[in-house]
Amino acid sequence: MNPTMRTTTATLLALALFSGGCSFIPQLDPIAAPVSGKFPGKGGGEVSPDIAWQKFFTDPRLRKIVSIALANNRDLRIAALNVEQSRAQYGISRSELFPDISGVAYSERRRGLGAPGSNGSGIESTTYNVSVGITAYELDFFGKVRSLNTAALERYFATDAARVSTQISLVAEIASQYLTERALLEQLELSTQTLQGMKQAYDIMQKRFDSGTVSQLDLSSMEVQVQTAERDLAGFHQQIAQIENSLVFLAGSPLPRLPDGRGLDGVILAPVRAGLPSDLLLRRPDIRAAEHNLRAANAEIGAARAAFFPSVSLTATGGSTSREFSQLFGAGSATWLFSPHIDIPIFAAGKLRGNLDALAARKNIQIATYEKAIQTGFREVADGLAARAGLDQRIAATVKLVAAQQTRTDLATARYDKGIDSYFEVLTATLDLYNARQALIQLRLSRAANAVNLYKALGGGW
Repeated sequence: MNPTMRTTTATLLALALFSGGCSFIPQLDPIAAPVSGKFPGKGGGEVSPDIAWQKFFTDPRLRKIVSIALANNRDLRIAALNVEQSRAQYGISRSELFPDISGVAYSERRRGLGAPGSNGSGIESTTYNVSVGITAYELDFFGKVRSLNTAALERYFATDAARVSTQISLVAEIASQYLTERALLEQLELSTQTLQGMKQAYDIMQKRFDSGTVSQLDLSSMEVQVQTAERDLAGFHQQIAQIENSLVFLAGSPLPRLPDGRGLDGVILAPVRAGLPSDLLLRRPDIRAAEHNLRAANAEIGAARAAFFPSVSLTATGGSTSREFSQLFGAGSATWLFSPHIDIPIFAAGKLRGNLDALAARKNIQIATYEKAIQTGFREVADGLAARAGLDQRIAATVKLVAAQQTRTDLATARYDKGIDSYFEVLTATLDLYNARQALIQLRLSRAANAVNLYKALGGGW
């Protein structure tokens, strides 16, 4: 490349790279959280939601299922691919800040008309050309390109926050399904024990009926309880099979041999400490995503404002041309082209103003969305804390109720054996004990599910 060509190219590149100007992105003032400064009730607990799920879930079987799902779940994979796509889009937007520099080399051979009197014979010529240049590069004097680049970056951050939200929701759903399975297994065991006891009692009742010591009513009542227990047992088997299918679906692959799980009365989850409402702004990915979308909308306003000002683009090339290939880079072969283009908006029938107003309205929508995300997070945590306190009290009362119902059943059985009461008293007491134990399992499930939901509502531990 000859000296003239090098100087011209360097000048063009310097002009293109240092053409940045002002920015019309409006100042985004801090938005006050539209919630109370503290959660209602007591926000006690031992474990901060900042801990990782591996420590929050203490059940080894549950931890194994979650780890498999994080590697294979398709929804999570789609969310990760959306992040990659958004990152690529940001890369495309960022490339607009720099000029596209391309090199061209070609040869051209043409035939033209000959001179008058040349009997129609043409003139043939060959031209060789090499050039390097910039084509239609917009000089970002008013920050339009940088504003759009900022918006693309914020959308990328929002997409990544959405991925984290998908991950938290996935883990919470797996935990919820797993806890339901634990409860169903306990209900299955209770129903199996109850059914076995009722069948034994029914056999005794049948013998007494055959001997005429009990009535047909007592025998029929006992048979009703046996069939009810059989029905419940079949229902629990069906629900367990469906839960297992759900866990396989959420895991994204068949489950291998897993370690034994714990019961609901064991330590499956660590207790959660709520902290302050302001912590939600940092933890919850949906709030972070709403904030990034707001910042993206704000940056787009900067681009819309810049559209009111002239747009300056540049096409410039420098190179060498010659009719002889051997003289392509010789003296006198240098060529250059400098073609600035200025586009000044004069009359657009309100299109620019309409676009700016639309983007301003979009920003206000994003502000409302951001505030709603904060309020939603606050409400979910507050509901979780309220439910936790109520569930602890209900579980304590139900434990006492189960003990009282057991005592009642034992006394009713003893009185029946002595002939003091009818078997109806035994059936009623047995059924009430069964229902109380079932209610205790459901309450323990609700308390464990509440801990998972509270951990999720706090944006737990990523």
